[in-house]
Amino acid sequence: MHAPVLVLKDSLKRESGSKVHHGNIQASKAVADIIRTTLGPRSMLKMLLDAQGGIVVTNDGNAILRELDVAHPAAKSMIELSRTQDEEVGDGTTSVIVLAGEMLHVAEAFIDKHYHPTVICRAYSKALEDAIVVLDKIALTVDVKDRATMMGLVKSCIGTKFTSHFGDLIADLAIDATTIVGVEVGQGLREVDIKKYIKVEKIPGGQLEDSQVLKGVMFNKDIVAPGKMRRKILNPRIILLDCPLEYKKGENQTNAELLREEDWSVLLKMEEEYIENLCVQILRFKPDLVITEKGLSDLACHYLSKAGVSAIRRLRKTDNNRIAKACGAVIVNRPEELQESDVGTGAGLFEVRKIGDEFFAFIVECKDPKACTVLLRGASKDLLNEVERNLQDAMSVARNIIKNPKLVPGGGATESTVSAVLKQKSSSIEGIEKWPYEAAAIAFEAIPRTLAQNCGVNVIRTMTALRGKHANGENAWIGIDGNTGEISDMKERKIWDSYTVKAQAFKTAIEAACMLLRIDDIVSGIKKKQAPGAQAPSKPNTNEEGDADNEQLIPE
Repeated sequence: MHAPVLVLKDSLKRESGSKVHHGNIQASKAVADIIRTTLGPRSMLKMLLDAQGGIVVTNDGNAILRELDVAHPAAKSMIELSRTQDEEVGDGTTSVIVLAGEMLHVAEAFIDKHYHPTVICRAYSKALEDAIVVLDKIALTVDVKDRATMMGLVKSCIGTKFTSHFGDLIADLAIDATTIVGVEVGQGLREVDIKKYIKVEKIPGGQLEDSQVLKGVMFNKDIVAPGKMRRKILNPRIILLDCPLEYKKGENQTNAELLREEDWSVLLKMEEEYIENLCVQILRFKPDLVITEKGLSDLACHYLSKAGVSAIRRLRKTDNNRIAKACGAVIVNRPEELQESDVGTGAGLFEVRKIGDEFFAFIVECKDPKACTVLLRGASKDLLNEVERNLQDAMSVARNIIKNPKLVPGGGATESTVSAVLKQKSSSIEGIEKWPYEAAAIAFEAIPRTLAQNCGVNVIRTMTALRGKHANGENAWIGIDGNTGEISDMKERKIWDSYTVKAQAFKTAIEAACMLLRIDDIVSGIKKKQAPGAQAPSKPNTNEEGDADNEQLIPE
């Protein structure tokens, strides 16, 4: 016999073949199982403790997975999925994981039968194409201007969330906020930038019912000299600055040698005149409110308050942008360059209110604001965080509808239809790909099945009945009502889903499943190359992820 040849270093772990596939599938299923119970209106909440002892209570798939610390590489890529979904469309984070987990689960049987992974992947991508075709067929176009339809839509999105008890409230907030900041791009398209122009301010205290969308902005700042400046101004003229209103110090250490004592007072006078000059330039435009992102010296403050102008200093850049959008002002970098057109006159009211024990400045009642603030009140921090997450989802759904006004039925009806159509089609597919294609069709039923499970009804009976209804790809609108677990018409119950969310979910889930199936080798414990001459560290920090497989950390 030949002596064995050692190719890989001892410190490397290598796994290959079906062992890897099984490990990956197990890991993905484990992730899917964590999240499975949070799908649908009857969903459970998860409580997560982080390292600092903070608590997160949520049932938003993405929020849960974000907090998890996972050792297995396949599980990590599952977590990436829900993040992609959250960034792309903002909703459907749970469904993606459940679907991908199911796709991998049905593939396991084929891997045991020694099907080649690429065959399975080919069948899956065929199934995906056909699924999207089916989606296009059953999608309805909706009128974005129709408030009631939009409400129903956003409500069915939040129905699965914790705030469904306050149903209309959050939906109202979301629709208001997104309609305010929608910008026409032309060709009838609308662009909604949630991140930049919608600010969510959470203030503990008060009741949830006090939450509102402000026609303008608010920020956590008080005016500079509370006694002297006005705290309430009707129809203010607003000037936004991006420069300090104080004497510029020299860039580097400057030493001035003064020979006569009078020179000292001349120097001081120059500084004062410089500031006075700045203020005069600003006051030429008769503003009522001056807001700067930088500092504001006492002297400048004195000149401004003498002229009856309120001032706010050290505002965040993002907030300043929002104010500019809301009242139509332009942010100016140097007072010399001010023009009449830079003054914002679109706001109806500026006032400083005390909420709780902090002062908040409101610039509200704007004529045509393109930015807004959502003010959330609630009993506790945890509650507010959860409401904010739900609001984000709701706004994303509203945004998706504004961008692409198409609807598909919710409640697992879409998935059942897709499943039924794909099952029919599978019989016309030749060759070995037929079976994985059919399996993919069955995997789509994971969503309605999970819904039924979370309602606590008899899963097998419900699923059989649902399959019967969908048998030939007809009654596309029959699905499971997540609250009662009955099979009903989604049109009547007003349970909708946005087309964009569904399509994205299908694509992400299937593509991820294909990617994980294609992995057939895991080499772990790769060290960073050492720079020559550097001392070798005493202990190489290698994360041996191969160990995660061998010790079967994943529950079977």
